[in-house]
Amino acid sequence: MNPATFRKQLVSFLIITLAAAAYAIGFVWCYEPNNIAFGGITGLAQIVNHLIPAVPIGVTVIVLNLPLFLLGWRLLGGRMLLGSLYAMALSSLFIDLFSSLWDWQPMNPMLGCIFGGLILGVALGLVFQQDATTGGTDLAARLLKLRLAWLPMGKLLMAVDLVVIVLVALAFRALDTMLYGLVALYISSIAMDGVLYGLDNAKVAYIVSERNGEISRAIVEQLERGVTILQGQGAYTGADRKVLLCAFKQREIASIKNLVKQIDPDAFLIVCPAHEVLGEGFRAYRKNDL
Repeated sequence: MNPATFRKQLVSFLIITLAAAAYAIGFVWCYEPNNIAFGGITGLAQIVNHLIPAVPIGVTVIVLNLPLFLLGWRLLGGRMLLGSLYAMALSSLFIDLFSSLWDWQPMNPMLGCIFGGLILGVALGLVFQQDATTGGTDLAARLLKLRLAWLPMGKLLMAVDLVVIVLVALAFRALDTMLYGLVALYISSIAMDGVLYGLDNAKVAYIVSERNGEISRAIVEQLERGVTILQGQGAYTGADRKVLLCAFKQREIASIKNLVKQIDPDAFLIVCPAHEVLGEGFRAYRKNDL
């Protein structure tokens, strides 16, 4: 392994370590003391710990995860399974460690939902970014992603976790436990998708102007963004129109609008969000991308 690859792997595992610690803190600080239903294998471990208090949650998570890891080995490959095993084992150990080091007291359940969901969502997003999972339903959602590539990871994980949250609520015999769990799960899925896709936000501008040539040259030369000329036609007048298409980063939106309006104050400008833009100046395509 060359030094550059080794450094990259080292940084990846460092991020997974920090994310696993955040995951565990979110659970022991916000979820467990407030009896907020938690999805996935950790949620099932909550049920086991509730029924048999002597059985630690972290150890139960590891035991329940083993069959899933064996199932996913062939589909995901050794590299991802190694990172997932590391993340799962570390987050489970951190849960038991942090539980023993501090007596975590209950807080306002709604605060627990909000901050617990945010912490776990960010932590899971960081783990997924490193081509790993924390095991359990995270791993199940990652496997489903291979078949349902068009669905965001946060939404997939939310769907998989719903059943476990209902089971946790039944085990604790509290409807509010389930309802708070659903709120936290929704926040977590939003936070996770924000980490995975939020930094990749881009915009697409459609520009109709009598001075298309000047505008396209200015965008290419001043902003160094490519422009595609589309052939259009006015529905009312029937006149042929050229429409400029330009993809750009979120931070460049003010520059695009100012440049267009400086050249032609009467230009018709539509700016739309673009979920993913692949190609030069943006993100490269990767097989099995999230």
